[in-house]
Amino acid sequence: MSASVRPAPPPPVTTVQVPVDAVDDPDELERFTRWVSGPQGERVGESALQLAGMYCAACAGTIEQALLRVDGVLEAHVGAATRRASVRWDPARVQPSALIAAVRRAGYDAVPDAAEPARALRRAEQRAALWRLFVASFAMMQVMMFATPSYVAGPGELSDEMRQLLNWGSWVISIPVVWFSAAPFFRGAWYGLRQGRIGMDLPVALGVLVTFVASTGATFDPGGLFGHEVYFDSLTMFVAFLLGGRFLELRARHRAAEALESALAAMPETALRLGDDGRWSEVPVRRLRRGDRVRVALGAAFPADGVLVAGSTRASEALITGESAPIDKPAGSEVLAGSVNAGSPVEMRVDRVGADTRFETIVSMMRDAATQRPAMARLADRWATPFLWAVLLLAAGAAAAWSVIDPSRVVWVAVSVLIVTCPCALSLAAPATMVAAAGGLARRGVLVQRLDAIEALARVRHLFFDKTGTLTEERPSLVSVERNGAGTAWGDSALLGLAASLAGWSTHPLSRALVAAGPEVGSDSAGWRDVAEHAGQGVEARDLEARHWRLGARDWAWAGDGESSSGDGRAGPAVWLGVDGSAVACFRFDEALREGAAEAVAALRAEGIEVVVLSGDRAARAARLAERVGASGAIGDAGPADKLAAMAALQQRGETVAMVGDGVNDAPVLAKADVSLAMGQGALVSRAQADAVVVSNRPLDVVRARRTARKAVRIVRQNMLWAATYNASCIPLALVGWLPPWAAGLGMALSSLLVIGNATRAAR
Repeated sequence: MSASVRPAPPPPVTTVQVPVDAVDDPDELERFTRWVSGPQGERVGESALQLAGMYCAACAGTIEQALLRVDGVLEAHVGAATRRASVRWDPARVQPSALIAAVRRAGYDAVPDAAEPARALRRAEQRAALWRLFVASFAMMQVMMFATPSYVAGPGELSDEMRQLLNWGSWVISIPVVWFSAAPFFRGAWYGLRQGRIGMDLPVALGVLVTFVASTGATFDPGGLFGHEVYFDSLTMFVAFLLGGRFLELRARHRAAEALESALAAMPETALRLGDDGRWSEVPVRRLRRGDRVRVALGAAFPADGVLVAGSTRASEALITGESAPIDKPAGSEVLAGSVNAGSPVEMRVDRVGADTRFETIVSMMRDAATQRPAMARLADRWATPFLWAVLLLAAGAAAAWSVIDPSRVVWVAVSVLIVTCPCALSLAAPATMVAAAGGLARRGVLVQRLDAIEALARVRHLFFDKTGTLTEERPSLVSVERNGAGTAWGDSALLGLAASLAGWSTHPLSRALVAAGPEVGSDSAGWRDVAEHAGQGVEARDLEARHWRLGARDWAWAGDGESSSGDGRAGPAVWLGVDGSAVACFRFDEALREGAAEAVAALRAEGIEVVVLSGDRAARAARLAERVGASGAIGDAGPADKLAAMAALQQRGETVAMVGDGVNDAPVLAKADVSLAMGQGALVSRAQADAVVVSNRPLDVVRARRTARKAVRIVRQNMLWAATYNASCIPLALVGWLPPWAAGLGMALSSLLVIGNATRAAR
């Protein structure tokens, strides 16, 4: 259809009409819009909207087309299962108010995806749905009461006048069902037709309309064209059952939205900030800037990402990483927005605020994933339109055939065919399952950025693991303390404490690892003086007895010791400690495996996955790590091009390959992989290229993600098989006249409920 579509009437009063122009306010805009760079580096807005009035997957396509017709809209994605839209737009050509207006012209409603308007929209939507269900259910019971005498009366027991009076009563009570309760079906069918699309509301609307018109004709002219049979009881029962199923689906969707809002509610609205005048004042979190100093009370959430500058505490990061136990946070530790201060009051320095925080990144990824339609859902959508055309032709053919066989049964046979073949369950099968699976993974520390990745992950047979930061911790661990020369006068713990105290003056990774392995002592506990750090050598200082200590490279720390020239052929990094040029001790380190790394590799291999360590580190170290974790093999000395070549070699053989990485050099191979996962603490570019982010940083969660993916794919197939079986078995029954309209409506509603209920299993 052309873009010059005549504006539709305003939506019904049951939706919440927020002032459209208000969303253009810059402060309000920040609540539901993030700014990204376009292909030419231009500034592009990416807004999240929550939708109302959607009842099937076809509605998503209608809204997408309405948004894409707005000049300045670059992309639009609508999630049928979550009722959310993600829209990219050019701020030089369009304002967000135009996006909401376009959705409303298409016959739906939209509000910014921020907590309060979204809650108001859900309340109004649920209230309207409940009223429609109440009216339909109440009318159904009354009409059934009027219809009962006709069913139970024997020959001659019910006079024609009394039967006619009961039919008139049924007609009067059915009017609000058709006019009010069934209004969403008629509105959805009408707007779909105006957009040049056939939606799943069309066969329902036709069934209700044909039944009501035919029954009305039979009521007022029993001997006329429509005969004397009325179907008000079937009509009201069908509408009530269908609305009941939709109401339960609505409540399930609202619970999912409330769960996300509960996560967002963890963020405080205000923060206590130190001003330039030295005074503490309470300011909105949106006004925090990098470098601000903020106080965080016990039990409060950290308002931004930053570093503790005063005090130590414990922080609960369950919302962000899935880790249930609070984590120790000494002074100098990084804290994350959304984590809860569970130890004592502290002060922090703000490093990242707003959309730059890891918390907002997680929320953004969840919203983006919720607006996607997986490949299985898109396949179902492609088949939905031709299927609906077939339904309409089948109903028309059935009506034509029964007009010859038995004209008195034409109406209800055609209505039964229309109702029973509505493919609502088929269209819900994939998106409901994939969204449920993504939600379940998010609660366990794996954030899916692309729903298609769930299906791909279930097919994976080869998996590449990066080494450092993925299977191993970024910081090495101390494995041994070797005393040499003068060091024999000290015990291991005393030497470790002494070395850790001196290492506290250095920022070298091995120094930090030494401090982490040593006792909790301050860097000045030994009374160090004249401390100096030399790049590439180490750190030196004098103690209270004026002895000269060095910690660092062997030849530098043991400069006056004859042993220093003997070399050291052992593998693995080490730090040497010397006093006055004499050997004292050697502290040897090795790569520390992430918790559960070996168990994760073992579990993957047990499930038939070929696991290979793919690393830029030396081949010998990569092979040694592969042996430690039990991997199938290792590829070392691999640069980005080598990693891409290894990936491409398997893909050319038709294999589905996954990659788990964290570094900048992993970004190309993450983009090349069929499905990719990045560690949450990894580089931003690697997280951006990945299909999913393991924010928990636990390798075992990769195993859980794959098991969830396989379960989700099984559930999708079950749902599709059930929907196909249901339609295949019920269509013949409707065609031969064995399935009345009320039974068809009940079967359709129960089929959709079964699909939705089965889909929720993917989240467990």
